[in-house]
Amino acid sequence: MVPRIDRNRCEGKAECLDVCPYDVFEVRKIDDADFERLSFFGRLRSRAHGKLTAYTPGAADCHACGLCVVACPEKAIELVAIAPHVDEASYETSALSSARRA
Repeated sequence: MVPRIDRNRCEGKAECLDVCPYDVFEVRKIDDADFERLSFFGRLRSRAHGKLTAYTPGAADCHACGLCVVACPEKAIELVAIAPHVDEASYETSALSSARRA
C-alpha cells in the first residue's frame, strides 16, 4: 500500500508531512505536467494555494499506517495497493487515466 495524492484536492498544507513517521512526503510547487492535468477547479484551487502540492518520493518506505489519510483536511490522500516495481510517476499516470475513464 502506498499513498496516492489527489492533486485536484491537495492544497499543500503539509499535514501529511508533519504526521508521517517514515518521511514519505514532500510538499513543493506542483510540476507543470501535473498542473496541466488538473481539472479547471483543480487549477483554481492550486493557484489559490501557491501551487503547492504533496508528492511521495519516499513511497517505498510507507508502512500504510494511515496517519496521512486522517490528517489531510482536504481528504486528498488514499492508500492504494500497487503492483511491485511500479514507480510513482507511471502509477500516477495510470491512476489519472483510470479516473478519466470513470
